[in-house]
Amino acid sequence: MNFSPIIIVGGEPQSIFIEIFIKAVQKLKKNKKPIILISSKEILKKNMRKFKKNLKINNLKKDFSNIHKKRINLINIDYKSFSFAKKKITSKSNLYLNNSFKEALKFMKKKRCSGLINGPISKKSFLNGKFNGITEFLANKTQTKNPVMLIYNKNLSVSPLTTHLPISKVSRNVKKKNIIIKIKKIDDFYRNVLKIKPRIAVTGLNPHCESFDKENKEKKEIIPAIKYLKKHRINIQGPYASDTIFLKENIKKFDLIFGMYHDQVLTPIKTLYGFNAINITLGLPFIRISPDHGPNINMLGKNKSNPESLIESIRFFEKYAV
Repeated sequence: MNFSPIIIVGGEPQSIFIEIFIKAVQKLKKNKKPIILISSKEILKKNMRKFKKNLKINNLKKDFSNIHKKRINLINIDYKSFSFAKKKITSKSNLYLNNSFKEALKFMKKKRCSGLINGPISKKSFLNGKFNGITEFLANKTQTKNPVMLIYNKNLSVSPLTTHLPISKVSRNVKKKNIIIKIKKIDDFYRNVLKIKPRIAVTGLNPHCESFDKENKEKKEIIPAIKYLKKHRINIQGPYASDTIFLKENIKKFDLIFGMYHDQVLTPIKTLYGFNAINITLGLPFIRISPDHGPNINMLGKNKSNPESLIESIRFFEKYAV
């Protein structure tokens, strides 16, 4: 059994994540790998009292020398403003979030880890227009180019070429080079980590893969990228119309569907699998996973939040990570 720890950043303090974390840990019962939670001890205690749950906590030393295999190892980040009554996310948590990610990255540089899981954050408040998402935020912090968002489910996964871009900016970012780079990273991940040769479908950008504009992205960028990748022994087909590729008979043929923009592939995958999918970032110096839910502040304190996506995230590291 390999004991390289899983790092979990608690994310936005005014969110359902710590409730979900407590439920997930108790449902998993025995951790195959140590868990290091980077969060506020006060928030953790308030959630345990609220939901009448008790976790065994080990306060981690600054030199990380006392990692416990059977307890939740806590790196405490001070935060005094948490309240179940507050139903609004503000910039008050920005410093807390920044310090949380700073501790996570510091630990991962020093120690061998299975990977990083982070709870949800508010893009509007924390990122404040500087980055499109945490994928891009972590890419910047680790000096990574062309990170890949992979929404993983063992039956079918999806990946968008562009992530959190406004729809008006998508077309100009559909480039042959970027398609090739990202699909190669996906193919490498499936072969090296999951140990399978993936069957990949690519969607077009336009309805029915047709365009009456002078610049036809299917002909100019997408089809040439597919031809290039086929020559390099990647099992890839397309482009397919996105309104039919997710039909039951079609998805049986593929392990992954690669789309041109966020909602083109994330809407159908969430419709198909709900919380039973995880958001994996490829291309970083480590594997990063985000459970597939947001802060959901309106559900804060109601004890109704579903822990399945976080459970799947932890199980993924237990099964596949070093």
